[in-house]
Amino acid sequence: MVMCNSSLPFRFALFLSFSLTASSSSPLFFSKRSSPSSPPAPTRATPSDLLSLLGSKSQSVAVNPVVAQELRSCFKFLVPFSPNGVKLEHSQRSPRRLMALTQSTVRNQREENELIWWPPEPVLELARIAVDSGGDPAAIQRLLDPTIITVPDIEGSKECRCELTRTPYGRRFISEELNRYLKFLFDVIVDRGPSIGLNVTLNRYDLFHGHLFLAVDSGRLGILFHAKEYPEYDNEVFPYNMGFCQQGSKVKYDDSMNLRNILWLAPLPHNSAKSWVAPGVLVVLDARPDGIIYRDLIPDYVNFARTIYEDDLGDVAVDVNCLNVGPEPPNYQIFLC
Repeated sequence: MVMCNSSLPFRFALFLSFSLTASSSSPLFFSKRSSPSSPPAPTRATPSDLLSLLGSKSQSVAVNPVVAQELRSCFKFLVPFSPNGVKLEHSQRSPRRLMALTQSTVRNQREENELIWWPPEPVLELARIAVDSGGDPAAIQRLLDPTIITVPDIEGSKECRCELTRTPYGRRFISEELNRYLKFLFDVIVDRGPSIGLNVTLNRYDLFHGHLFLAVDSGRLGILFHAKEYPEYDNEVFPYNMGFCQQGSKVKYDDSMNLRNILWLAPLPHNSAKSWVAPGVLVVLDARPDGIIYRDLIPDYVNFARTIYEDDLGDVAVDVNCLNVGPEPPNYQIFLC
């Protein structure tokens, strides 16, 4: 997410001015010593801690208990996180099952849960390739169709000189099932977000992209989605100019910005056997100002936007864009850039 940091020099100058004034006008400013009994600084959470808590039992128990408790208080699951006892037959994870579900006008929450916990075979194969490759993004990129697809004008973006994607063209996976599953993830986020206070829409100002990464240490496959990408400029609540792509936005900057980071993790395969040690996950990461995610995982220079960066979670293979190539009726297609 590209941010305009035009106000940062002012903030730094204000801080520097305050520091110099204080040091010159008050000889005691630096002479006061902190009490020897000052409590130690709190243990900081890391991106690896976050991923470990959503992984296998052996990974989660290795996280500092205090950090673990605070992180868990910031997890808002869109799909329940206790499916370890769920055993699915191979046929239940078939591509036909996903196709039938995504084409139905009636949502089946139980089947959607199962497709997050244990996705269809092409997704499981991708997850295993990610781990077996040692977390190499090139292993994922080799599964892309070489066909280049030009990104068209999306909801009037060209008129505003807005470039939504990393490149002006995209690709798709050779497996159509993988592309369909990516679209399925966007749909589940939109449908279930309101249950935890996240009202999002698939459009170029709000939710339209995520970053597919291979996690540090484990190589686990994941996507970090960013909703509310371009909030409306407002002199009072959001006085930040984010460039051409922000023009025309009606996305309000409010407390729901705390919920803009959504994390999907594929099931985690055993690194030697053909078994699985953790099911899939779909969770919103609450970056409220009094929480540990805001304190430790949000860089100070983007704390107003509540952005967790995908590079902190792992090595990015591709950006996943779900764009409306309409106009009417809406026609959402996947572009991997």
